[in-house]
Amino acid sequence: MSESSRVVVVGAGPAGVRAAAALVAAGLRPVVIDEASRSGGQIYRRQPAGFQRSAATLYGAEADKAVAVHSAFDALVGKIDYRPDTLVWNVYDGVLHTMCGQRAESVQFDSLIIAVGATDRLLPLDGWTLPGVYSLGASQIALKAQACSIGSRVVFVGTGPLLYLVAHQYVKAGAHVAAVLDTTPLSTRIKALPELVSRPGTLLKGMRYMMALRRAGVRLEAGVTPLRVEGKHAVRGVTVELADGKREQFTCDAVGLGYHLRSEVQLADLARCRFAFDNPTRQWLPEVDEDGRTSVRGVYVAGDGARTLGADAAEISGELAAHAALKDLGHTIPAARVADLQRAQRTQRRFAIGIAHAFPLPVRQLEKLPDHTLLCRCESITAGELRRAVKELGAPEVNRAKALTRVGMGRCQGRYCGLASAELVSATLGVPLEQAGRLRAQAPIKPLPIDAESTEDKV
Repeated sequence: MSESSRVVVVGAGPAGVRAAAALVAAGLRPVVIDEASRSGGQIYRRQPAGFQRSAATLYGAEADKAVAVHSAFDALVGKIDYRPDTLVWNVYDGVLHTMCGQRAESVQFDSLIIAVGATDRLLPLDGWTLPGVYSLGASQIALKAQACSIGSRVVFVGTGPLLYLVAHQYVKAGAHVAAVLDTTPLSTRIKALPELVSRPGTLLKGMRYMMALRRAGVRLEAGVTPLRVEGKHAVRGVTVELADGKREQFTCDAVGLGYHLRSEVQLADLARCRFAFDNPTRQWLPEVDEDGRTSVRGVYVAGDGARTLGADAAEISGELAAHAALKDLGHTIPAARVADLQRAQRTQRRFAIGIAHAFPLPVRQLEKLPDHTLLCRCESITAGELRRAVKELGAPEVNRAKALTRVGMGRCQGRYCGLASAELVSATLGVPLEQAGRLRAQAPIKPLPIDAESTEDKV
């Protein structure tokens, strides 16, 4: 192995931090590139300088884990080439293309660990573009990074563990949460219990969140069908169909929406990694072995960018990916430690499958989406326009529909409409979701300034 071998880690959340720590422990000085200004990722997002809230206030039951991740990264200062506030917008032939402020650089690598995490998975809904409608992740950012609630009376809508976690965080912070409206019936969650008991502590934690919400007077409803967000210029409420078929409007001035998470896969796609369809989560993901190796030599994916398994699993997969990269570069790695991590990761994956079964995506909600509902916010494409592209213009899959309608071509590059568009194409054609395809990544994966100053990285 050459002593000059260059390993680059993209992302400084739980996966990226543990990957960097393992590389440093092996004697390397990795480059760590992070789009955020401080390490921690979304789950352990740090508060701005000058804020004095305690870790317990910010992270609740996860405070000790957050502090451990932060401390681990802080201990790496001086031992890594850390580049915060830096966007990786393309990867091609062993080179990352980055943007920091107005400065564009090219960063060569021998090994690349992609640990960019996940973003909210959203389903379009009448009124979801009104001011006052936030994703669950954005709701967390407001609370953690800005110490404020998204509204004075909040309703959370969607499904999955994050729905209850964010609601609990809001209640604990003193915000008024009027209701948590879950699209999954209670009976579906009960059926998944045998899979969820693989991690009894995590299961119990989720149950405690729900009990705390009830004690705080938050109304919890299961098996709802969201119909629309009410309001003309701002949120005035959200109307749903309850499990018993009755319709009810919940008064609020802010709505938090979320249906699990979607892996950030654009960089893996641009790196030409092979993808496979994941049935439990209904999305295409990069093919990785149990250590994070992809189909492309020298490229590894860790954390929620490979599988949305949560922060604990992200730490495990980050370290595994680092050991895989080290081994492939000729280092001797601790075999016993790797075996322990692999066993722990298998438990995490069993639990994640249980979560997918306990809180399935409400596909019927998309199938019944009115034609006038906005599907792609960036390009103002409605559900009806996409359906017409499929039925009248002969689009057989989502990329052809993209070419015909511009769905997924806007600033978000399909992050928020891509999966929903594929579901709608699938429903319109009456074919399995896998046949509807996936939106292929295009560089730049996020908007860049036109007047950027370019330089060649010589490090």
